[in-house]
Amino acid sequence: MRYFLVMISAMFIMNSADAQISISFGFNIDRQPMWGPTGYDHVEYYYLPDIEVYYYVPEQRFYYYERGVWMSGSSLPYRYRNYDFYNSYKVVVNERTPYRNHLIYREKYSTFRGHHDQQSIRDSRDARYYSNKNHPEHNNWMKQQKHDNGNDKKNDRGNKRERK
Repeated sequence: MRYFLVMISAMFIMNSADAQISISFGFNIDRQPMWGPTGYDHVEYYYLPDIEVYYYVPEQRFYYYERGVWMSGSSLPYRYRNYDFYNSYKVVVNERTPYRNHLIYREKYSTFRGHHDQQSIRDSRDARYYSNKNHPEHNNWMKQQKHDNGNDKKNDRGNKRERK
């Protein structure tokens, strides 16, 4: 009997863990920055090999190395002021705290320094990115969503009777 209760408890715990994992790995297209690369439904971090910085999408924070310590902030220090996010290469890293393995990422992606061949979300014409409120096509997308969902009042002629 004890063994049976232990097994049931273990299955319940594992199912709870699976539910948490599936929730945390849902879509987050609408949270990705406009300078992010296209093609990813879910992103935890971007690694920017040109400046060896990480960007954490869920909290919109940068992680950068300064004076021997990893620092974080909502913006980068002044020394990065001329960095062009739209025309630089970004590596998607879906790992917890990747900056703790920085030497691995630095070596693995050093060949991408200076590459400028990624399309940014801002320049994409893929409709799945239009839900992001910062996308240039967001307002048109919202209007289309209202129209498609029957919320467009001027075209709603439905089953009304004409008066004679």
